[in-house]
Amino acid sequence: MKQYTVDAFTDKIFSGNPAAVCVLDKWLDEKTMMNLAMENNLSETAFVVKTDRGRYHLRWFTPTKEIDLCGHATLATSFILFNFYEKDADKIIYDTLSGELIVTRKGDMFEVDFPVYQMKKVPVTDEMEAAIGTRPIEAYMARDLVCVLSNEEEVLKYDPDPIKTAKLDGLLLHTTAKGTETDTVMRSFAPKLAVTEDPVCGSGHCHTMVIWAEKLNKNEMISFQASKRGGIVHCTLKGDRIYLAGKAALFAESEIHI
Repeated sequence: MKQYTVDAFTDKIFSGNPAAVCVLDKWLDEKTMMNLAMENNLSETAFVVKTDRGRYHLRWFTPTKEIDLCGHATLATSFILFNFYEKDADKIIYDTLSGELIVTRKGDMFEVDFPVYQMKKVPVTDEMEAAIGTRPIEAYMARDLVCVLSNEEEVLKYDPDPIKTAKLDGLLLHTTAKGTETDTVMRSFAPKLAVTEDPVCGSGHCHTMVIWAEKLNKNEMISFQASKRGGIVHCTLKGDRIYLAGKAALFAESEIHI
């Protein structure tokens, strides 16, 4: 079975967010897919099967569970399909747990069409401050918890305590602030999924950019994911959809023996 490792939201390896992509002729059983995700030990492993309608069915697994949406692994999967399996295509349509997703080739970038999360403002708590190490100025909740910090320096400086973070509401924790060289900066933490820090989180941008579009009165923004690996995400908000564009780099091709 063919597996690829792709660094997403970057144009060079050893940066961006690595994802494993397994291109299948037919579905493996769920236990095997879960075991592969644990073996890879990346934030996500994507599994994709072409359907009889010419579309693709796409699923994402963390080392601990299947999830409903993953941006960087979708970008990584699209990079592989466009370059190895659908070389003449300019668009790929996926069926996923989050509904239909469309990825379009835009020169040397790939634009992923995602649903946005409906963000609800929630009170800032002492538990959030204890987990992050500084008190957020605002907090919002959807699938994930988003904490808005005072400035970019705080986002870069504070590494949330994973044990305390795991006790907060929400699947992931995103810390974010207005950027200095980009519109926004953010970091993403997922100890509940055995991922201390996600290098570049596409689904996290489906949370944070809704907040920043209103704050900055802009629908087109550039976000810097300020992890150690780093990554750039070009974001365009249109109604209840967000378009995340970025580049990708192939790190490895592997043959998996099961």
